[in-house]
Amino acid sequence: MKKDIILCGVGGDGIVSVAKIISDAALNKNLYLKQSEIHGMSQRGGSVFSHLRISDKPIYADVIPEGQADIILSSEPMESLRYLPFLAADGCVITNSEPFVNIKNYPDMDKVMAEVKKVKTNVAFNANEIAKKVNARSNMVLLGATIPFLGLELAELEASIQRIFGRKGEAVVNSNLAAIKAGYEFAKNN
Repeated sequence: MKKDIILCGVGGDGIVSVAKIISDAALNKNLYLKQSEIHGMSQRGGSVFSHLRISDKPIYADVIPEGQADIILSSEPMESLRYLPFLAADGCVITNSEPFVNIKNYPDMDKVMAEVKKVKTNVAFNANEIAKKVNARSNMVLLGATIPFLGLELAELEASIQRIFGRKGEAVVNSNLAAIKAGYEFAKNN
């Protein structure tokens, strides 16, 4: 088992939390792990990305070479485009279709989504809308949509959410669990 994952988005979207949950689940499954993350110049709204490599064999580098990522998980559609050169030919993109417009010249959304749809395996959907329905954040919905491609089981990620967010209380844990289940169901059915 080997998965090279690029997680990307904008500051404040919870990409770092998603990386932490996947990392926790992988470590609890006794997998090897390497991670590298970059936070944008501004804490909220700046570009954020993480290279996350998990495998059942030792990993020697924490950065994913161009053309080698199995998954791009993006909380923002334009950010998914920024990292497409890293995607392997048979890789998949999971992205929120709802933009975070923080620049004047944000590209036309039809053009952005047309580029995303060129990727053979893509799950592009309004994660914000699903998150509102379950009273959670969209990053957890996106995490759930990634599970069918991840090589980890839903139950393993649920256990990680309980470990990581347990100190924040049952309501936080339950909303995050509802969100990943909703994202997982969306990806399985679409």
